[in-house]
Amino acid sequence: MRDHKELEVWRGSVGLVTEIYAITRLFPKEEIYGLTNQLRRAAVSIPSNISEGAARQTSKEFVQFLYIALGSAAEIETQLIIAENLRYLDGAETLLVKVASVRKMLHGLIRHYRTK
Repeated sequence: MRDHKELEVWRGSVGLVTEIYAITRLFPKEEIYGLTNQLRRAAVSIPSNISEGAARQTSKEFVQFLYIALGSAAEIETQLIIAENLRYLDGAETLLVKVASVRKMLHGLIRHYRTK
């Protein structure tokens, strides 16, 4: 059993969730069940899967949940680009850098546990 709160990637992804919620408050109201909801769900999925995986018994199970978190990070990247294209968001680059950082940490953690 691992303490997910000690993982830098978990802390970083919780920060990302906070920022995603803040920027999506500015999206048009008609997007509440569309892009806003999708971005928020994908963002919350990252730290949630990290914590769920950390509570599992084996490293193999943990890695499986890290891959799910990685998929959610890729979703966020795509959705931020779409939001910027639709002009719901100016300067998605700052958030994209943070998503890339989370993805890099997830890849590192996956590599670490797959070689154990």
